[in-house]
Amino acid sequence: MAMPKGAQAFPRSEYLRRLTAVKSEMERREVEVLVVTSPANLTYLSGYTSKSGYVPQGLVVSLRDEEPTFITRRMDAPAALHQMYIDRGNVIGYPEALIANPDRDGYDAIIDFILDKGVGHRGIGLEAKLLPALTVEKFKSRAAEAKIVDCTNAVTWIRGLKSDLEIAMMREAAAISDAGMLRARQVIRAGVREADASAEIIAALIRGTDGKPGTDIASFFLCSTPRTSTCHIRWTEEVFQQGSQINLEFSGVRHGYTSPLMRTMSIGKPSDYIRRLHEGEVAGLAAALAAAKTGNTCSDVAVAFNATLRKHGFEKESRCGYSVGIDWTEPTASLKEGDMTILKPNMTFHLMLGNWIDEDIGYVISETFRVTDAGGEPFTKLPRELFEI
Repeated sequence: MAMPKGAQAFPRSEYLRRLTAVKSEMERREVEVLVVTSPANLTYLSGYTSKSGYVPQGLVVSLRDEEPTFITRRMDAPAALHQMYIDRGNVIGYPEALIANPDRDGYDAIIDFILDKGVGHRGIGLEAKLLPALTVEKFKSRAAEAKIVDCTNAVTWIRGLKSDLEIAMMREAAAISDAGMLRARQVIRAGVREADASAEIIAALIRGTDGKPGTDIASFFLCSTPRTSTCHIRWTEEVFQQGSQINLEFSGVRHGYTSPLMRTMSIGKPSDYIRRLHEGEVAGLAAALAAAKTGNTCSDVAVAFNATLRKHGFEKESRCGYSVGIDWTEPTASLKEGDMTILKPNMTFHLMLGNWIDEDIGYVISETFRVTDAGGEPFTKLPRELFEI
């Protein structure tokens, strides 16, 4: 029995729209064939979310063809047939002989495909900074007649401007983020193990809300006293204590799309210092959202936040946000002073106001939002409170 097509996250027309934008960029860079290897960019252009990037694979976009061709390990090809909108003839599984082979690997299968089609003489684009140096050299030596062009973030910058369909998907992810944070308020108590509370929160992120389950697990961080000055660690075997502070960061996931959320909780009354910090961060958050409107820059948003936070007597060393969408961070625009990226409608950002001040002081709050003419529009609905449990 042939592998059936699964339910598609977006209609075919949406993927073709994205491909049209990518092909325009390819023409601008004089690239005839683009080899996409970033998992997030693969999702963007095909709907593929399977975790097969542990071995060489690539989506080959050619100016000659309407649909791209996906080349992956043979055992992973059925997942591509199931998840991708493209015709099954455009999914190629390379043999197991290319796995753990010191001389040839899956990238050779991709190069063979390009050479056999007789394309790429005008230029082959690679996400070069995401590939091993030896792989880039292999493309240069085996496709010697072609010009190899570094297109590392070409697709990623295109992803930065979301369609209305993508915005709707991120709203669904945000609703799941809210549900996870509400579950956290229910299960975090003195005497409860951090691991058990995390299990309940993650279960809520999978169950989802409004009939829409989470389709993956994104990064999950729970930093509890005495580790509140950390930002990227997991739960522990310890139990919450009366007086513990808990900093949470996670996201619901819908077909690869995320809408991250951060909140700080306190078992009992928080310190006056943390409460004052919270008030300053919330004021800065509001100022940043007001500045996040069409025509302003990423720098304008950061300046608005930092100036407001300083009025409350605090500083934040790290940037206050970044472009977000598929697979969390998009490594392009940053909400930091000096980033002159111009904001456009439906650009999306995680306004990440985690502030780690000293080895024993940390606090988090955030919103994922889209840019509009009137300012940043948050996706999540959770109150901007310092939650006392």
